[in-house]
Amino acid sequence: MKGAKPQLREEQDALIDNMAPPDWLSQPAQDEWARVMPVLVERKILTDADLGGLESYCICIGRVRQMETLIQAESDAAAMLPMIRALDKAMVTARQLGAELGLTPVSRSRPAIRDDDDSDDSPSPLDVG
Repeated sequence: MKGAKPQLREEQDALIDNMAPPDWLSQPAQDEWARVMPVLVERKILTDADLGGLESYCICIGRVRQMETLIQAESDAAAMLPMIRALDKAMVTARQLGAELGLTPVSRSRPAIRDDDDSDDSPSPLDVG
């Protein structure tokens, strides 16, 4: 989808405490959770409903880190190709999920969504008639 994505706004039911990462996440995914959870809590944009998206983001970042380690250790170019494809897919997904969570510079620079109604009752200059 093209177009401007709105900046995330503070949620009334936002989580106010850092949560420990789920035990079932890989260590690299848990490390990413510990890195971003305080930022998201401070911004007051993360709710219970968003935790699945955060888990998915952390899984993707964990996979990126694990795949990069495997690629660096691999010397067979033919064996590297599937790993590079998996790495690329995890990176794209992590970027998309990170943007959804407001973890990218671009996603943080968008205008905020407003709850109030900005419409006015004045006639549009484009209305004919």
